[in-house]
Amino acid sequence: MAQETFEEIVETFEFLEDWEDRYRHVIDMGKSMEPLDEALKVPALKVEGCASQVWLHTKVEGGVLTFVGDSDAMIVRGLIAVLRGLYSGLPVGEVGQVDALAELGRLGLNEHLSAQRSNGVRAMVDRIRQVAAAGS
Repeated sequence: MAQETFEEIVETFEFLEDWEDRYRHVIDMGKSMEPLDEALKVPALKVEGCASQVWLHTKVEGGVLTFVGDSDAMIVRGLIAVLRGLYSGLPVGEVGQVDALAELGRLGLNEHLSAQRSNGVRAMVDRIRQVAAAGS
């Protein structure tokens, strides 16, 4: 039940044969994101449970979830970009139906992320789901 943007990421990953190429692509995705406005890097938007510093600015407008984010770690910025492809633009009622770990597994990310990074991804997904649930 992934969005078109995420399906495009999946297609790109299918062409990248080894993990190092995929890893570099995730980092490049993070580099291509606009940096988060410094005014939004506040404790209320910081995601706890991540090894790196992570901020997510999540909004619900017209029943649709959108978010932007940033991190001090390039791989995590890339993971934020991947999660944006998965969740941003979804109706809030559909957010909880997305199995993020299964979708990320389609990219081969699950087996290559450290335990700390996996915990951080779960913390970001939990934050996204909480905002969507509150906005529904």
